[in-house]
Amino acid sequence: MSNNKQLLIWIARVLAILFILFISIFALDVFSEGYNWWETLVALFMHLIPSYFLIAVTIIAWRRPTLGGILFILLGIISIMAFNTYREFIGFMIITLPTFIIGALFWWGASSQKRT
Repeated sequence: MSNNKQLLIWIARVLAILFILFISIFALDVFSEGYNWWETLVALFMHLIPSYFLIAVTIIAWRRPTLGGILFILLGIISIMAFNTYREFIGFMIITLPTFIIGALFWWGASSQKRT
């Protein structure tokens, strides 16, 4: 396997981890709500549910890049429908487009590995 193909997979992995961290930042708003510690814990768990899905898909993509690429693209499609990101350009660019890019990179990296 050439270094470029390996680099492509690693770029997808790093972008997936960075995107998970970015999405997880939105969960930090529960600390400013004035909840007690139990309510804060429950709210934090609920706010991190999208991150859990992204972590699961990243683990799958790490082992099986083709399947992971497809799953990331499906998550992008689901985010369009669930969060109505098609209505606002900025929402689409921040939430949906990264999943499509990461999915395409995993898929492209896996397909280039199979050709060699």
